[in-house]
Amino acid sequence: MAHALSGWAHRRLSPATLVHLRCRLRGLEIPRWGNLRRLQPFSDYFGFDRGTPIDRYYLLQFLDAHRHLITGRVLEIQMPGYTRLYGHDLVATDSVDIVRGSWDDLTYLVDLADSGGVIPDDHYDCFLLPNTLCVLKDIEGCLRHALRVVRPGGVILATTGALIPMAGGLHDYWHLGADGWTELAARAWPGCDVRIESHGNCLAAVAAMLGLAHEELDKEELEHNDPRYPVLVTLFCRKPAAGASR
Repeated sequence: MAHALSGWAHRRLSPATLVHLRCRLRGLEIPRWGNLRRLQPFSDYFGFDRGTPIDRYYLLQFLDAHRHLITGRVLEIQMPGYTRLYGHDLVATDSVDIVRGSWDDLTYLVDLADSGGVIPDDHYDCFLLPNTLCVLKDIEGCLRHALRVVRPGGVILATTGALIPMAGGLHDYWHLGADGWTELAARAWPGCDVRIESHGNCLAAVAAMLGLAHEELDKEELEHNDPRYPVLVTLFCRKPAAGASR
């Protein structure tokens, strides 16, 4: 009888109705979409026009937690904005980019993956790569050169988006979870002290994809961490000190 009823239901009812009935029978929650049932996000600009993008919440926390390391000679990809915001006792605030943007103080105009002979070896105390790893085409080459330019004992602080919208108008190559970045880092940064973490949860990821601002979520909602839904992945790398065995 149950089999016959199941066959009748599959013949007579739409797939959506079948799912609804199945959820009702199993005590599963029914979604109430409201204005979330949409084909366009609330913002086409990652939420900047509404407030601060979701991924920036985790980025700023990461930089704030490591501000004591942003000191001395610091290199930052694109422009040295975060260096100036979080750095202290700065000797140099240099920058590198593959194209010259609207800022005037670009130090190195070069592809990081091909920067040998341009950016000096073992020169910087800290290299900041905020939210840019996803758009670097030769990612392993870039990671190797990032390590090359940092002095022994120096650090690389990098962040990259996972479950966020892709960068419209730009090539966007790498949206990996923590495991993927751990695999890449093991190849590019052997022998280093590397710590890779993911940040976010289901709600934060949905909000990021819809272009909402982090101010529209509660602190508790943002800080709940579920590795299955990484909004941002953070990468810490400390180069072995001079004389340290690898």
